[in-house]
Amino acid sequence: MGDRLLTVVTVCSALGCGLVAGVFYAFSTFVMGALGRLPAPQGIAAMQSINIVVINPLFLGVFVGAAVLCALLAAGALFGWAGPHPTLMLTGAVLYVVGTFLVTMVFNVPRNDALAALDPASADAAAYWARYLTSWTAWNHVRTAAALAAAACFTIALRWPAASA
Repeated sequence: MGDRLLTVVTVCSALGCGLVAGVFYAFSTFVMGALGRLPAPQGIAAMQSINIVVINPLFLGVFVGAAVLCALLAAGALFGWAGPHPTLMLTGAVLYVVGTFLVTMVFNVPRNDALAALDPASADAAAYWARYLTSWTAWNHVRTAAALAAAACFTIALRWPAASA
């Protein structure tokens, strides 16, 4: 990968990971708390709506796009064309792909799908909601930290001078 292309991909990866970290941070620090303060049917209905609206090109473009760029940087690190800091590139890529993208698919999305199938006014929904708030948010903390750490790895790799030959 050429130096300029590597820089562009790394900057875009850092920005994408940072932006996703910010979205997830908002959910971890106040959105889920606010939803949890509502009566269960209202909180459930609001989260069901959020889970529909989030499936849009702007969010998914950044969320999935960052994963694709991270996969490119991981390949570059493994094949020796990731620049002077392949360890940082690989670490950042793995953090995002595993800790953010895969955690979302394996832990958050199934909980969202189960929530979507519920009638917000049912007693079963209220019981699920109490468990959902705790478990979904715990996994959200993981993906927030992973995305932020990935952005930090890419930023450090961009700013850390290459060793002299």
